[in-house]
Amino acid sequence: MQSRFTNFAKNYLTKLFGSADVELNGNRPWDITVHEPRFYSRVMRGGSLALGESYMDQWWDCRRLDQLFFHLLRSRITARAVVMAPQLLKNTAARAINRQSTRRAFTIGERHYDMGNDLFGAMLDESMSYSCGYWAAADTLAEAQRAKLDMVCRKLQLQPGMRLLDIGCGWGGLVNHAARHYGVKAVGITVSRQQQDVALKRCAGLPVSILLQDYRSVTGSFEAIASIGMFEHVGFRNYRSFMNIVHQRLAPDGLFLLHTIGANVSTPAGDPWFDKYIFPGGMLPSIKQIGAALERLFVMEDWHNFGVDYTRTLQCWHENFESQWDTLRPTYGDTFYRMWRYYLLAMMGSFQARVNQLWQIVLSPRGRIEGYRSIR
Repeated sequence: MQSRFTNFAKNYLTKLFGSADVELNGNRPWDITVHEPRFYSRVMRGGSLALGESYMDQWWDCRRLDQLFFHLLRSRITARAVVMAPQLLKNTAARAINRQSTRRAFTIGERHYDMGNDLFGAMLDESMSYSCGYWAAADTLAEAQRAKLDMVCRKLQLQPGMRLLDIGCGWGGLVNHAARHYGVKAVGITVSRQQQDVALKRCAGLPVSILLQDYRSVTGSFEAIASIGMFEHVGFRNYRSFMNIVHQRLAPDGLFLLHTIGANVSTPAGDPWFDKYIFPGGMLPSIKQIGAALERLFVMEDWHNFGVDYTRTLQCWHENFESQWDTLRPTYGDTFYRMWRYYLLAMMGSFQARVNQLWQIVLSPRGRIEGYRSIR
């Protein structure tokens, strides 16, 4: 019975992957080399969760994971594949339970962003920016991240003395840049203790506060608000309340910039493997979901998509991670290595395939009477 199912699974997956120009046990860089025969039945039962876990367990390898995922996602393989139990359960749970509630607000900080400042310090640029860089005129990761931070400040039309709120401030990159170069007074909030520790040290002597709190606890009024790479943790059940809170905290003539990875299709939950190992409770918003959340609260002044820049950003992070792995290995171990490179390269492939986007959206409460000139 087991061998019959294994043979069925092998035949099914061979045809499914073949439809994406991926050969099982082929010799091209993006083909999969199977080491463990149980791979077929495991992936057949467990879908994307089992695919990632079996890679972590060394059941298969691929010389170019980014190209593997480019082929799989560009071919829209998920539209042809049988939806496996882990994804069905995840979608059902997301509709029934608010996995990003106030009670769970600090889970993502504890399980991901508190993973280790040594890890993120080795992987990121010196500004510790953990979001897409802007490569229009940049040659290095550091230049791309500075360009991104400066573009955010210019899009928000920051002026000396203004109050800026950064929802999900990370290690303090934006508030540091805005305070130093634009003379603003800034408040950054994070749900990660390790991020707060670094941000406080980096912003010492500047008119910047770094608070350990959930966005639902924010008080005060601000002329400008930014949220960079945090909206992916809000959850579709909370999009409207998030926008309501930003609307309440933003001055009537202020601007709000939302920087987020976006999906082409609306879903209630993220991928099961990424949810379990990388971003618990994470999910990507769609245009439809964002639009519904901001209706009657904001006027959309600008919508900028530079998702292709994330491919190069992730490539740099992966190269940094690989180059520093010998230093990191004693702390994190070889299973973590396979997990982390799978994460970075799968994401890289998704942006190459244009399945994932990167949006910067500028919103105003009532619409600027004089209009808004887009910044690029």
